[in-house]
Amino acid sequence: MFQATGATSPAPAHEAKSSSGGSTVQRSKSFSLKAQVKEMCSACQKTVYPMERLVADKFIFHNSCFCCKHCHTKLSLGSYAALHGEFYCKPHFQQLFKSKGNYDEGFGRRQHKELWVHKEVESGTKSA
Repeated sequence: MFQATGATSPAPAHEAKSSSGGSTVQRSKSFSLKAQVKEMCSACQKTVYPMERLVADKFIFHNSCFCCKHCHTKLSLGSYAALHGEFYCKPHFQQLFKSKGNYDEGFGRRQHKELWVHKEVESGTKSA
């Protein structure tokens, strides 16, 4: 289709002549073929691509995987509450908190006051 003519045009900036007479293409310095770090969803452990990436409390999720632990409804960044790395919709977070009166017992953990009672018993036996 294109044939070489007697007059040669100057080589474009992205090409450089080699000693063998042929031309080689140099890649731009800003473009890199290095593999990027794959981010994994905290819920399903699959790769998260940038268009479906959602970050909440330093955890990365797919938009569809960011759900309430209790009722599994889809959450948004404005409609969630988190405790101990677990995410809840605001109604269930309040319901579970109010039902027991404290965060720890409401979410299946030992009451915080039990930790203090345990320490008081240990310190009382040591000082006696």
